[in-house]
Amino acid sequence: MISSKRHFLFLVFSLLCFISSYADIVSHDGRALTINGKRRIILSGSIHYPRSTVEMWPDLIKKSKEGGLDAIETYVFWNAHEPLRRQYDFSGNLDLVRFIKTVQNEGLYAVLRIGPYVCAEWNYGGFPVWLHNLPGVELRTSNTVYMNEMQNFTTLIVDMLKKENLFASQGGPIILAQIENEYGNVISTYGDAGKAYMNWCASMANSLDIGVPWIMCQQDDAPPSVINTCNGFYCDQFTPNNPNSPKMWTENWTGWFKNWGSKHPFRTAEDLAFSVARFFQNMGTFQNYYMYHGGTNFGRTAGGPYITTSYDYNAPLNEYGDLNQPKYGHLKKLHDALHSIEKVLTYGDYNNTDLGSYNYITEFKHNGVSSCFLGNANSSSDATINYNGVDYHVPAWSVSILPDCKTEVYNTAKVNTQTSVMVKKANDAEVEPTGLNWKWRPEIIDEPVVLGKGQLSSGQLVDQKAINDVSDYLWYMTSVNLDKKDPIVGDTMTLRVNATGHIMHAYVNGEYLASQWATYGVFNYVFEKDVKFKHGKNQISILSATVGLQNYGGEYDSVRAGLPGPIEIIRKKGDETIIKDLSSHKWSYKIGLKGLDDKLFKADLKSDSQWKSTDLPVNRMLTWYKTTFKPPIGEDAIVLDLQGLGKGLAWVNGNSLGRYWPSYMTEDTCSNDPCDYRGGYWSWKCATNCGKPSQRWYHVPRSFINEGDNELVLFEEFGGDPSLVNFQTVRVGSVCGNAYEGNDMELSCQGRAISEIKFASFGEVGGACGSFEKGSCEASKDVLSIVQKECVGKQSCSVPASEDRLGSASCDAGVSKRLVVEAVCN
Repeated sequence: MISSKRHFLFLVFSLLCFISSYADIVSHDGRALTINGKRRIILSGSIHYPRSTVEMWPDLIKKSKEGGLDAIETYVFWNAHEPLRRQYDFSGNLDLVRFIKTVQNEGLYAVLRIGPYVCAEWNYGGFPVWLHNLPGVELRTSNTVYMNEMQNFTTLIVDMLKKENLFASQGGPIILAQIENEYGNVISTYGDAGKAYMNWCASMANSLDIGVPWIMCQQDDAPPSVINTCNGFYCDQFTPNNPNSPKMWTENWTGWFKNWGSKHPFRTAEDLAFSVARFFQNMGTFQNYYMYHGGTNFGRTAGGPYITTSYDYNAPLNEYGDLNQPKYGHLKKLHDALHSIEKVLTYGDYNNTDLGSYNYITEFKHNGVSSCFLGNANSSSDATINYNGVDYHVPAWSVSILPDCKTEVYNTAKVNTQTSVMVKKANDAEVEPTGLNWKWRPEIIDEPVVLGKGQLSSGQLVDQKAINDVSDYLWYMTSVNLDKKDPIVGDTMTLRVNATGHIMHAYVNGEYLASQWATYGVFNYVFEKDVKFKHGKNQISILSATVGLQNYGGEYDSVRAGLPGPIEIIRKKGDETIIKDLSSHKWSYKIGLKGLDDKLFKADLKSDSQWKSTDLPVNRMLTWYKTTFKPPIGEDAIVLDLQGLGKGLAWVNGNSLGRYWPSYMTEDTCSNDPCDYRGGYWSWKCATNCGKPSQRWYHVPRSFINEGDNELVLFEEFGGDPSLVNFQTVRVGSVCGNAYEGNDMELSCQGRAISEIKFASFGEVGGACGSFEKGSCEASKDVLSIVQKECVGKQSCSVPASEDRLGSASCDAGVSKRLVVEAVCN
């Protein structure tokens, strides 16, 4: 009995020791995060679970690990999980627990950015719109109504994850959590109440007792109980506000987001790698790529307004989950180099020598081991840096890593990774576009346009957010009686509407008048069109269509949507302007569209007879189209080509692909100069796709596709021609290998065979992938034949970039010899 009691007490004591040991599993000092007793550098990447599908998660996370990441970072999206107050959704690709467990299963850490304000170019910044409509609420400030709701949701998320033992303190993968988001950028808007709110956020978060550190990004005055972190294109000069906080970078922007009308951003692999290497050269220890996989804004999740459905972000993994080469591979090699010197970076003494002209030698020493960074931040001039009697060539805007302070194993400007050229291929399963047989039906608008009949009424114009964002669409309807004696009646009359930066379609007496919209960053415009009113009753109906709600800025939640007014009838009579203000008339409101209410995007055999298969209209507003198609053959990513359409919504088998708007062309202002990685990056540097549709291709995840027939439904808002619509697949079409002397030139067609070598040369090579040219010196052997023998017919191959293998190349001393190959994938 005594023995049993002692045994029991021993087990209890052991359990308590076990729990105690995990309570400090993640800690930090001014140098680094400590995990399981060891200081770590953490390379992390953002993947937002709602921007992909459950089926995509394992592959995305596996590729992230293979790319050299230690952790996956994600926001938590309040409005997706609580679209209506106290009604929660964690199903499908909103299954946060499943996502975190998928990360855990791959052996990676997780960083949870709860916010719950997230920005993220996500609709309304992640806030549910019902929050805005609570009586007495003020968002992101010291307001009891708001803070109660924020605490309720944050606690809900924490408790859910605690229940599944997902925090590191419980043996789970979550090593960090974030409260609020970039609040320091806007805190001045809120004055003293903002400061009080920020401190409350930190206190509330710490009270949840998760056992891992809390962070606040872009918060220079963060209290000592949380770690303040940096966001931006470059964070090497960032210093935490607390000497006990490690230097952490929560958002290294791998590219930029796209909006309707914008060019496509492109950040070079060289510049991105430079920013990372320079950060660790300057004693950084945690770095996260925003984004590592951007994904897709399915449904109505895109924010802005005017953020595109694609959230590709020019990330290392593209929108469809394929490797974006050379960015992915170039960073992988950097991660390998950094991991190889992790101990000396986190424990070693630091010494930085400024050589002038933006050249630096940085040395870390620990227990007799030294590792060095040679940096050249000059944006135009290469440098020769002498260290310990040895000259090292360091290109402009680059960093070299020497793990033993002798041998360069990596330079950020020397890309030894292939470039993959992605191509789109027609759907072999059927002949398109003639293979798509369309049916159509009009959106029924008689009730709002002719009768002015709605669900709600008010004596004023309402902010469209009043409908809790249940639809993009809201009809504003009123009538006005005009008799002959009314001074507003005359030959020249106009309808003037003060609108927000979204879309409006105006009808008068059942007849379409005109439409108007703005551009990204414009939050209001004035619509004014000539109109002929009749004597007696006149019906005015205006369809307002939002394109994602504002997601960023001080008091951004107060930016109005819809038609705030005034709405007026204007008559010009000589020099006199007569105005009849309709803003205080009785207005009726109808939420959404009948086709959406009837769920025409869902397969329904009962209503199929109401669709017409003849006289297919083109360029007709407010029209529904549907067709069936066969699944594209293979496993490549599927895209829907919507060229020829205007703007609207698309569904495949009832799954929303998001908003489409291929008729919105990008500005035609791209530079004809070659993209130069050197010098600071900004969002439009090296941009592409000028003068073309903002987004022509729309991702259709394979998990949306049935084995047999599939249904595509389109709601065309502006009017377009569906006859050009077709499905295609995306794959690697050709690859261009590049390796500087001493490295291996590696090619991979990602599962397909290499069918042809179009170019191969070792020595000095000019041009770019697809247009290479031999330079002033070349290897003595037949490099093309060597590469053909080594690579053709194989899915991947490797050839050393060396004179021993390829022959002597008598190049001048200043030439960096490299092996360059262009290959075609089968």
